Amino acid sequence: MPEKTYDHQAIELKWLERWQRAPLYKAEENSSRPKYYVLEMLPYPSGTLHMGHLRNYTIGDALARFKWMRGFNVLHPMGWDAFGLPAENAAIKRGLHPREWTRANIAEMKKTHHRYAFSYDWDCEVSTCEPEYYRWNQWFFLKMLERGLAYRKKSRVNWCRECATVLANEQVVEGCCWRHESTPVEQRELEQWFFRITAYADEMLADIDRLVGGWPERVLEMQRNWIGRSEGAEVDFHLEGTGEPVRVFTTRVDTIYGATCVILAPAHPLAASLVPPAEQARVKAMIDSQRHKDLGDLEKEGFFTGHYAINPYNRQRIPIWVGNFVLLEYGTGAIMAVPAHDQRDFEFCRKYGIPVWPVIRPADGTIAEESSMQESFCEDGVLENSGETFGLASAEARRRMSGRAEAEGFGKAAITYRLRDWGVSRQRYWGTPIPVVHCPGCGVVPVPEDQLPVVLPLNVKITGAGRSPLEGVPEFMSAKCPRCGADARRESDTMDTFVDSSWYFYRYCDAQNDRAPFDSAKVGYWFPIDQYIGGVEHAILHLIYSRFFTRVMRDLGLIANSEPTTRLFTQGMVYKDGAKMSKNKGNVVGADDMANQYGADTGRLFVLFAAPPEKDLEWQEAGVDGMYRFIGRVYRFTTRNAERARSGGERTEADVKALRKLHQTVQKVTEDFESRWHFNTSIAAVMELVNQLHALEPQLSGGALAEILEKIVLLLAPFVPYVAQELWEELGGQGQVFRQPWPDYDPELAREPEAEIPVQVNGKLRSRIYAPFGAPKEEIERRALADEKVQAFVAGKQIVRIVVVPDKLVNVVVKP
Repeated sequence: MPEKTYDHQAIELKWLERWQRAPLYKAEENSSRPKYYVLEMLPYPSGTLHMGHLRNYTIGDALARFKWMRGFNVLHPMGWDAFGLPAENAAIKRGLHPREWTRANIAEMKKTHHRYAFSYDWDCEVSTCEPEYYRWNQWFFLKMLERGLAYRKKSRVNWCRECATVLANEQVVEGCCWRHESTPVEQRELEQWFFRITAYADEMLADIDRLVGGWPERVLEMQRNWIGRSEGAEVDFHLEGTGEPVRVFTTRVDTIYGATCVILAPAHPLAASLVPPAEQARVKAMIDSQRHKDLGDLEKEGFFTGHYAINPYNRQRIPIWVGNFVLLEYGTGAIMAVPAHDQRDFEFCRKYGIPVWPVIRPADGTIAEESSMQESFCEDGVLENSGETFGLASAEARRRMSGRAEAEGFGKAAITYRLRDWGVSRQRYWGTPIPVVHCPGCGVVPVPEDQLPVVLPLNVKITGAGRSPLEGVPEFMSAKCPRCGADARRESDTMDTFVDSSWYFYRYCDAQNDRAPFDSAKVGYWFPIDQYIGGVEHAILHLIYSRFFTRVMRDLGLIANSEPTTRLFTQGMVYKDGAKMSKNKGNVVGADDMANQYGADTGRLFVLFAAPPEKDLEWQEAGVDGMYRFIGRVYRFTTRNAERARSGGERTEADVKALRKLHQTVQKVTEDFESRWHFNTSIAAVMELVNQLHALEPQLSGGALAEILEKIVLLLAPFVPYVAQELWEELGGQGQVFRQPWPDYDPELAREPEAEIPVQVNGKLRSRIYAPFGAPKEEIERRALADEKVQAFVAGKQIVRIVVVPDKLVNVVVKP
């Protein structure tokens, strides 16, 4: 049969049209096959997709197709994280309603997903801006309100002027808004709704150890640090003159006899009353600098307030300072400075001439002299100059001193966290309405469950200024109190959009349910997620919130699992011209443009081949062209040999070589899928196989070609579904190629008859020899010394010894 020309457009559009007519990727209910739930993080529908976006989806799709071929019942859904500020900005700039803009973007992105043959079960699709979805956000809010996990309080909050809304602590990056990277975040006092995520802080921290091996260690360490558990003691120093307590948190109460000052955070309430008016501008400047810079980059600065505090342990009078490196959000917002035993305190106190009082010595050493100290001694040791705890080891002293504080009423043992409760109020329109009303008589009253959803009105004017646009919709804001029937006012804040993405993967399992968020039995079958795929930028926000939501749902009796996913994979970024591919930078390669010029298969293959999936990828047009040529080469090789593969024939010497390489390739690709996900080396192995087949092609029998062609097509099916399906049909295959069994391999056939053994002389590689596997050391030595290249380096020299690692290495040690 003559070879055919590879026409990517004709092939891909043919199968695209056929596939859209059939529900190919629907997960089975009540299946006897093992389940596999693979999921990429749902996207925000911002418009057209580029190849930076598609890397994530391509990785997940290749895995889903492989698992189908391995006999799994696969759930591979997709949805839309559809609420959010960009839709409001679009309404202002383009004169479009956020709903119209969002739905148009979803349609455009879904079209691209289809074009790239992503194997999604669209029956599971959810869009978080639809009342059918956000009704259950409101239901969860009410359940948390019942259990004290949702509450309202006046709080100092992070405010972005550009967003005109509150930001969670996790959404402040180096003092600026996470969306508007150059917009400094301000502090404001507002009544806000919170989720009590700290109620699960200990459990979430402890359970991180259960995720080791399944989640990247970098992500786990980021979560440990963000939760930030510290054990210590809270101790009340007292303001001289008034006796007003100044509570500090310390992890080293054993060093408190060495405290030489108290340092307040600039935003601490006492700072406003203790600092004289002339210094208030300095306080404000410090608060601003904390928002705009990473604390690690701040030069430590402070000033004396003119006031003193009394140490409750020894009645020592010490000065009260304000320091730019102390955070109101951590501990109590005040610290005791012990410069002899904390390096940060040491640097600060030396800078400002504050005394240094050593009170801990090494267990096998002596106490340091203040005048000779060049740095602090931060380790545990033995207490000196410490009253009744003199001579105690640090650990025992901490226990006794915490007990004394509690017994005498000036403190207690305490645990503090860096993690703060999740502020979920947003002064925006395009989000889930918070289901409460404010009644003049009854106060805050939850909306009854049978009145959900509280539907977001469509007739709203969005300007981007002031508080929530919902306040300008009187028919929405006016309500009756569910408790007393009086006129009431709806809550005008909407929920943080991270609420939407904290539980969406459960809804995928039962997307059409109008009686509950989901059927627990269906979720019980699919959960936890077997493989979750997304960017490392979500390590803190989305992943911590989703772990919190999972525990809340477990305690509501909805699910049995405590973690949403067993395995997490964080893919690398796609770069072009040295910068992350981004519409803002103008360096994107459009996904639709790629499909038109080279084909979706080429785009898929390049993003899998150009770098290991966990590494960043630099976009190279020459590499894309190389993938296109490779697909064309496979296509031509298969079509010109398809007829010959049906002819049978006697086994040839070329067959043996080709089949050995084939089985080696199947083994490698299988192992890469099952373990390392080194798709780049898998694809390279198939390329190497095709190169060898071209060299052996004239000598190959029809029988060998039949096995070779079928297995190459099946190997490529997860990566390039269009051309694989076309070639499957060319070979006479029936049904969908991704539903065929994954090709098997014979380990004995894949085994090389001889080992390739590097030969070194004095540790430097000089040659390679071949010997049967398991050959005796004497035979390997003989072959090594007989090698011409080796002889050139040992001639005229004394052989001291020969080190042989069977099948692996020979090292000949010589001297002149």
